[in-house]
Amino acid sequence: MPPPQHRRPPLTPPQDGSRLETFFGVFRYSRRALALVWQTSRFLTLGLALCTLVAGVLPAVAAWIGQLIVDAVVAAMAHQRETETALSWADTWPVMRYVVAEAGVIAAIALAQRGLSAQQSLLRALLGQKVNVMILEKAGTLSLAQFEDSEFYDKLTRARREASTRPLGLVNKTFSLLQNAISLTSFGVLLMQFSPWAILLLVIGALPVFVSEAKFSGDAFRLFRWRSPQTRMQMYLETVLAREDSIKEVKLFGLEPLLLERYRKIFDTLYDEDRRLTLRRETWGFLLGLLGTLAFYGAYAWVVVETISGTLTLGEMTMYLMVFKQGQSALSASLTAISGMYEDNLYLSNLYEYLEQPVAAEAGSLTEGIRPGDGIRFERVGFTYPGADKPALRDVSLHLVPGQSLALVGANGSGKTTLIKLLTRLYEPSSGRILLDGSDLREWNVQTLRRRIGVIFQDFVRYQLKVGENLGAGDVEAFADEARWQEAAQRGLADEFIRALPGGYHTQLGRWFKGGQELSGGQWQKIALARAHMREGADILVLDEPTAAMDAASEAAIYADFREHRRDKMTLLISHRFSTVRAADQILVIDDGEVIERGDHAGLMAQDGRYARLFRLQAEGYR
Repeated sequence: MPPPQHRRPPLTPPQDGSRLETFFGVFRYSRRALALVWQTSRFLTLGLALCTLVAGVLPAVAAWIGQLIVDAVVAAMAHQRETETALSWADTWPVMRYVVAEAGVIAAIALAQRGLSAQQSLLRALLGQKVNVMILEKAGTLSLAQFEDSEFYDKLTRARREASTRPLGLVNKTFSLLQNAISLTSFGVLLMQFSPWAILLLVIGALPVFVSEAKFSGDAFRLFRWRSPQTRMQMYLETVLAREDSIKEVKLFGLEPLLLERYRKIFDTLYDEDRRLTLRRETWGFLLGLLGTLAFYGAYAWVVVETISGTLTLGEMTMYLMVFKQGQSALSASLTAISGMYEDNLYLSNLYEYLEQPVAAEAGSLTEGIRPGDGIRFERVGFTYPGADKPALRDVSLHLVPGQSLALVGANGSGKTTLIKLLTRLYEPSSGRILLDGSDLREWNVQTLRRRIGVIFQDFVRYQLKVGENLGAGDVEAFADEARWQEAAQRGLADEFIRALPGGYHTQLGRWFKGGQELSGGQWQKIALARAHMREGADILVLDEPTAAMDAASEAAIYADFREHRRDKMTLLISHRFSTVRAADQILVIDDGEVIERGDHAGLMAQDGRYARLFRLQAEGYR
């Protein structure tokens, strides 16, 4: 894959409305985020609201008490000068009671802040889990085609990387905005006694920074969306360079320098964009922040002049200066919260864009066909992968009845595995139809259909679980049934080596977890084959290169077992080993998505066509 091009992302907002409409339009996710947090924990949400109210009101109360303290001190000092007597407890008590009251208010503010922090921490854990479960539950409803769509996979990547933390961030900012709004309201009541123009001065000082932050938040989000493919490539390269199942080949082929260099180039591209955006954001933030500083000191000078002229008392001056400073901080925090909410809403669009991705309903309710025993029929089936120009299968017809086996032969990429994906309803045919017991597969209940199929794919999954759980994955209803594990392992010729493992069927497999045991390729394939045998009720066996990594003796034993137990089962076999294929009742030779030959081994050899040439070519290697 060529390194990413050094081009700038489109950082302009959508043009279907004004900037203001675009800005406020993204807040549609705020209500949904609040509902999500409420569903996660009503108790903690109510606690957040209560602590927010307390933390919002009490700062103004503290400022007002501060005025009372200063004025009381000035009055006490004036009384002492007039009477020329020492201060008594009666003189100091009016001041001390205000000090005690302010201490109580400050303690209550600290308690409210601690409450906010604790509840936010707990909600972060609960909400992160809830959103991740939502993402994974949605993944369970998606089709294979959606997982194989690179654009959709980018949506999934974005949702998993950012959106799981954004709902709580949005709610925290919402409560922060409420807290600061309450504080501003209480500060406004105090400032109105001084001058309504003071409030306007406060707003003018904070507004430029807010506009700047909102603008650059949108830029950061568009940059994030633009570079999802590059970020995903970085994650993939990290995996290849640090996973036990790829590191052997990477080391042997000397790929580390090449892949690491590609990783660095992607990082350099992403970092260059981040650096430019960060420098613009911080430069404008500093310059526009100076306006807020000038506004504050203008108000500061105004209050000082009014105090010198005798319009304000010393206590009132202290209070108004504190209110101006805290009011500016609260207003800046409010506008920053709004800007942050805007950014969080943008990122939440990733989550809901993913969660609301249309999923085709798995139609079908049949649990048995209209002609039991008719088996599997492909009637002129064609299929083209989404986004592909060339069909993967064209006009494929076949009939497989219970007790028979069908082998598929063809070059890699000829369409054999695609045919299996259609049979298992991982994809729907583009043309034609597939019948099971006389009824179209699309009319079957998906769960019922798949319970009838035992399958081993060529690229089977090596679960980093216990041995028995690797087997139990083949039938979730018997996932923990040790008797079934052993029976399936015996059928798959895995029982002998499993019993030799340190923990037997309870041995941890893979190297991801402590004490895990790694198996050979042939042993893993026996595990996968045993997994297919877990489905006792399955009457359709799909075997995609089931013995490719096994030795000859194991392969012979496996196919002897198939012949002995197949009775009323239908077996579809994909293999490049003609010694295996020749025993099938029917053989289909597929080339470029089309069936070019069909028959049994003897008949195809007599035709002296593609099958016969391939068979003789392979046989030559054994002479």
